[in-house]
Amino acid sequence: MAHPWLDSFLGSAFARTLASLATAFVLGTLIGAERQWRQRSAGLRTNVLVAVGAAAFTDLGTRLLGADGATRIISYIVSGIGFLGAGVILKEGTQIRGLNTAATLWCSAAVGAFAGAALLPEAIALSVFVVAGNTLLRPIVNYINRLPIDTKTTEAQYRVHVVTNQRKVSAARDILDEVLEQAGYPIVEIETLSETETQVELAAVLAPSSAEPAVLDQVVARLEKSPPVDSATWTVSTTP
Repeated sequence: MAHPWLDSFLGSAFARTLASLATAFVLGTLIGAERQWRQRSAGLRTNVLVAVGAAAFTDLGTRLLGADGATRIISYIVSGIGFLGAGVILKEGTQIRGLNTAATLWCSAAVGAFAGAALLPEAIALSVFVVAGNTLLRPIVNYINRLPIDTKTTEAQYRVHVVTNQRKVSAARDILDEVLEQAGYPIVEIETLSETETQVELAAVLAPSSAEPAVLDQVVARLEKSPPVDSATWTVSTTP
């Protein structure tokens, strides 16, 4: 007489689980290989584990409570993967890195959920779209990023930078605020971008999303004539 565990091992339910996990593993490998090749923080192993884990939890929910159980588990996967994705997002000054890697992890979880729900063609199709998004769209993104910023059509963020002595930081802040207020450009905040033993670089973030370059040139010229300011400049970038 066969043991119950052997029946479970050889039964169709186990075969279904094995197929789901294997599909998630292969597709997670496909997505993760591209991330690993580009040396991203979440590479091959991370994407495989996310896909396989999502598949396992979805399959477990289905085995225990049917479609309702799978639905509950998937809702927790969607929210839970956000915490993992947040771990790969880094803020370096005004630049934010890792958003694409976090989104890829989110998609890997979706691939795993499809596999765990035995929707294998859908899991394969999603994987193809994810890899295509990370590879085929790259030349288009690079082309757009190389285009100069058109402040008339692009929401931009303007900053006025000043470099001052450590002992004159307070005075430099005051003159920065005063000159920009007189020019009609209110300030959102004044950031400290860099600091050494002798010098500090401050940047005033302007509230408007458009500004006249000629006016900002005049602001910079006035700031450079101010005693607390060693040098001044202005920059423009797209809004985050």
